[in-house]
Amino acid sequence: MDVETREGIMVIADIENGTLHRSTLELLGKARELADSRKTSVSVALAGNNVGELKQVLFEHGADRVYIMDCEELGTFDPATYKEAYISIIKEAKPEVILISATHRGRSIAPRIAAHLATGLTADCTDLYFDEKGNFIQVRPAYAGNIYAHILSRTKPAMSTVRPGVFKPIQRIPGRTGEAVVMPKTLCPRGALRTISKTHREIASITEAKVIITVGRGLRRKEDIELVKKLARIIGASVGATRPLVDMGWMPKENQVGYSGNIVKPRIYIGLGVSGSPMHVIGMKDSEIIVSVNKDPNAPIVNISDYAIIGDLYEFIEKLTKETERLKSKIS
Repeated sequence: MDVETREGIMVIADIENGTLHRSTLELLGKARELADSRKTSVSVALAGNNVGELKQVLFEHGADRVYIMDCEELGTFDPATYKEAYISIIKEAKPEVILISATHRGRSIAPRIAAHLATGLTADCTDLYFDEKGNFIQVRPAYAGNIYAHILSRTKPAMSTVRPGVFKPIQRIPGRTGEAVVMPKTLCPRGALRTISKTHREIASITEAKVIITVGRGLRRKEDIELVKKLARIIGASVGATRPLVDMGWMPKENQVGYSGNIVKPRIYIGLGVSGSPMHVIGMKDSEIIVSVNKDPNAPIVNISDYAIIGDLYEFIEKLTKETERLKSKIS
């Protein structure tokens, strides 16, 4: 544990294909809120190859200072190499709190950084705040989502990971500037990863979808998912699933909606046979419009739905599919 005086909130920037992952701006929004409540500053650790120009976006979304480690060795993501880069930045900046997005990149580097610094790491936080005594408190669900644990980190820097979609970016302030700290090339880590193969993702991540149809245990057979997929294709939606369906192997993990899957914020969320467990609700409660179809009028999801249909999901699928196809045929 570091005993040096530490100050400020640092966000580890998550870069995907040369651009900032949206979760970085989400964390920046929360970091700005935390910093303002404590009258301190917000910094960003920006590491990669040819990433310096991204600093302006960070300034305009709340960063006061951006530490830039721009090296050819960081052209390919390798957790061990990136860990060394971030450690160099953290030693220079000495932040009190470090926030990391729980993407696959963030999940791979966060424990490495925490272990190097001999400090604590709280994963998958749903809220963060400073209490009246100035303690940094990290909130996360516990006991299957039945309670929320408020965790006080007694080591510094305190480290937290947050799932994409939990927080919201602040409104962009065009022209806002800050201090850019360019780390010396002599600190560039030695790259360990030499080659990498990339696969083309044909379907956008469910976290980016504008319309999502999520199926739950109300679905009777695995084969019936094809009915849902057909409806999704017709209305231009992505298909999500609750954890039980994923655990049964009916849908892949990347389609899971909920705290242990993906946090989603679509314009329209349609839950078919979804009861609405606390862990699932965490993952979709910020949808603009929530539609639920369930035989049980007492299902928890009914209480948070903008439109609740008490009835058979199969009848709903059949009628919506036919009506949408009819309307499309008239237009064409």
